[in-house]
Amino acid sequence: MYLVIKRFFDFLFSLIALIVLSPLLLIVIIILKFTGEKEVFYFQKRIGLRNQEFDIWKFATMLKDSPNIGTGEITLRRDPRVTKAGHFLRKTKINELPQIINVLKGDMSIVGPRPLMKKSFLLYSPEVQAKVYSSRPGITGIGSVIFRDEEKLISDSSDIQDTYRKIFQYKGEVEMWYQQHISFYTDFMIIFLTAWYIVSPSSQLVYKVFPSLPKRAF
Repeated sequence: MYLVIKRFFDFLFSLIALIVLSPLLLIVIIILKFTGEKEVFYFQKRIGLRNQEFDIWKFATMLKDSPNIGTGEITLRRDPRVTKAGHFLRKTKINELPQIINVLKGDMSIVGPRPLMKKSFLLYSPEVQAKVYSSRPGITGIGSVIFRDEEKLISDSSDIQDTYRKIFQYKGEVEMWYQQHISFYTDFMIIFLTAWYIVSPSSQLVYKVFPSLPKRAF
C-alpha cells in the first residue's frame, strides 16, 4: 500500500513541479541549444526498479563522448569534459531536473536509491544488488545526501579508483539502510536534507536526523 500511495504522490508532485519549473527549464533549454555542443538533453542507461534498465533524462553538461574519455563514468570536481554551462548546472543540481519526466513515466520516484550505470551497479555486493532497487530509484536519496561532496572526495584523492570503491561500499550500506527504514517520514526528511545541504553543504545534520545510519569511516 505504501508504494501505491507513494507512486500517486510522485505523479502528482512531479506534474506540479514540471508546470511550476517550466520557465526555468525553457531558459536552460535555450542556453544549451546555443552553447557548447548544442546538446540539450542527455540520455543514459541506468539500473532501476527490480534491476531493469531505463533511460534517464538529464540536461547535457558534458562532452558527447564523455564515458569513453578520461576517467569514464567517474566525474571529477573540475572535470575538463564538463561544459561551461554544465559546471553551473551540475553545481546547482539543475541538470537533474529533467528526471521529473522519469518520475511522471514511472521509471523513478522523487526519493529513492540513485539509479546507477551498470558498471557502477556491479561494484555493489551481490546482497546489495539483489535488494537495493526493491523500490524505484529517486531523483534524490540518502546516498545523494551523504555523498553530496562525492566529486570533491574523488578529486582530492591520490587513488581515484580506490576511493571510488570505498564510496560504493559505504553507499551500498546506506542504501540498504533506506530499504529497511523506508517510510513517508524518511522520504520527507531526505527531501528536507537535500534542500538543507544546498544552503549548508558542510553540515552533519543527516546523522542527527537519522542516528541509526551506518557510520562513515572516511
